[in-house]
Amino acid sequence: MDRMLVLPAQVAITHGHRVEVTEQVDPLTDEPVVLALVDLDTGIRYRRTEEPGGDFSRWIGRVLECTVTIGGIGARTTLLVDPIGPGATGAKIALRGADAAADAAKAEADRWGGADRPPVEEPERFW
Repeated sequence: MDRMLVLPAQVAITHGHRVEVTEQVDPLTDEPVVLALVDLDTGIRYRRTEEPGGDFSRWIGRVLECTVTIGGIGARTTLLVDPIGPGATGAKIALRGADAAADAAKAEADRWGGADRPPVEEPERFW
């Protein structure tokens, strides 16, 4: 499953390059935040100024698309990355996706009547 990474910086990485992404889940928004990015083909490292604290995950992927937005205060980079190999995402990210899928399945089951309805009583039979 491809991952979309949005970085608040201008980071140009060539299509097809392998990258190592270090990210941490922000406790306020419950969204992953990229702490560091390493272009494994060129050796260039990009990282935030603050040091990571707490749990973080590290995974490797291949760049599919890179869009750099320039000018103004909204300069940013959007990367579409294809994770490579097992362990491509952290456990918290995987569990969050599983929880979302379970909630969606429950909502769909509730919408269609689900299996938790009481059984319909059978009418008395008269012979």
